[in-house]
Formats: sequence, structure tokens, C-alpha cells
Amino acid sequence: MRDVYEYAVIRVIPRVERGELINAGVLLYCQPRSYLCARVELDEVRLHALDAGVDVDGVRHALGAYQRSCTDDAGPLTGEPLGSRFRWLTAPRSTIVQTGPVHAGLTADPEAELEHLVTRLVRSL
Repeated sequence: MRDVYEYAVIRVIPRVERGELINAGVLLYCQPRSYLCARVELDEVRLHALDAGVDVDGVRHALGAYQRSCTDDAGPLTGEPLGSRFRWLTAPRSTIVQTGPVHAGLTADPEAELEHLVTRLVRSL
């Protein structure tokens, strides 16, 4: 049986005014399976190509916040249902790290789907 899932690409835009970006992760939510997970993989070489002076540690910390918000019960989203966490994480922002639009699909295995999306949308081919 396949269930509906939603996902958004996590992007890094080191110089927001230029609009150039790299994909650095995927956030996936599957309500029927009570699944919310973010997987990030930062390609520092590509990031430095966009902005040689970017604060890589700051970017890594911001990306880690997406991962922690999915599972951590000690942060600002403590006690929030997974769907609320997903909506909060995908809300529009004008910061260096932000998500793209939310897309939907069907899957029988959210973890495998997340791996597939990271391979397809984040990793360099």
C-alpha cells in the first residue's frame, strides 16, 4: 500500500540578493506513517563556488536545525505534531538556508523515498 508524502528541497542561498543556490537536503513528511525526516548533504566546494567567503559553520548549523527539528523534543517545536513541524519548517523565509516549494507523491517506504530524492536532487551526478 502506498501513502501520500510531501517533501521540500532544503536550499542554501549564500548571497540572497543574487538568488544563486545549491540544493543541500530534503525534508520529507508522510502523515499516514507518522514520518518526518530531513537529510542534508552540504557540498562545500559548490557552496564556495557561489560565495568564497560564506560562513560554512553557520550554514551547517542551520542545516542541522532542520534535522533536529524533525526528531528533537528539546527545541522550539517540542510537543508539536509532525505535520505542524513540517509546515513550520517549509514556511517561506528570506534567510541563507530555506526550503523550496512543497511537492507531493506516493510511497510505500518513506525512508527509501527520502534516499531516492536526496540522490536525485542533492547529490552531484
